[in-house]
Amino acid sequence: MRVLVVYCHPVPESFCASVRDTAVEVLQGRGWDVRLLDLYAENFNPVMSCEERRSYNERAPEDPALKPHFDHLMWAEAILFVYPTWWYGLPAMLKGWFDRVWATDVAFKLPAGKGRITSLMRHVTKVGVITTCGAPTWWSVVVGQPGRKTILRGMRALCATRCKTFFLAHYLMDSSTPKSRAAFLGKVRARLERF
Repeated sequence: MRVLVVYCHPVPESFCASVRDTAVEVLQGRGWDVRLLDLYAENFNPVMSCEERRSYNERAPEDPALKPHFDHLMWAEAILFVYPTWWYGLPAMLKGWFDRVWATDVAFKLPAGKGRITSLMRHVTKVGVITTCGAPTWWSVVVGQPGRKTILRGMRALCATRCKTFFLAHYLMDSSTPKSRAAFLGKVRARLERF
């Protein structure tokens, strides 16, 4: 299985980095071919330009910096997202990656007239999310878990019809302890063994 790990956190020594490292270790240990995409480390530009937006419905963006990202999407059979939940949603960097990379003629084709879009991502059969969240579980649910819905409902709709998904979150991250973080890494290992 070819898995793209999309990692998004600006602090190299963050707990998310430990999650990322654990995930990569487990997936490689299973014999999967893993590509790690670290958006902050590569200084990905999440800002869509005026011209890029004007041509968005007509063609894929022409920025050469996006070409490797398009190639990663076409290569992947599974995608794992590792990021912190900020203000109940995705970090701006990750949202900008979706805006610019999951684009026309890359992730989907728009119809010539009326009709439905055509997915170009049917080769992706698994999508997972591992995140941290400062809020408690109950409050995240009350707010509607917008980050979870963006990926596991919205973006997943472009993937294979029977695409398998999972969501794993360490809630109350701001008051976490070494014990709670170690327990969460254990959950990450167990969940990825079944991914």
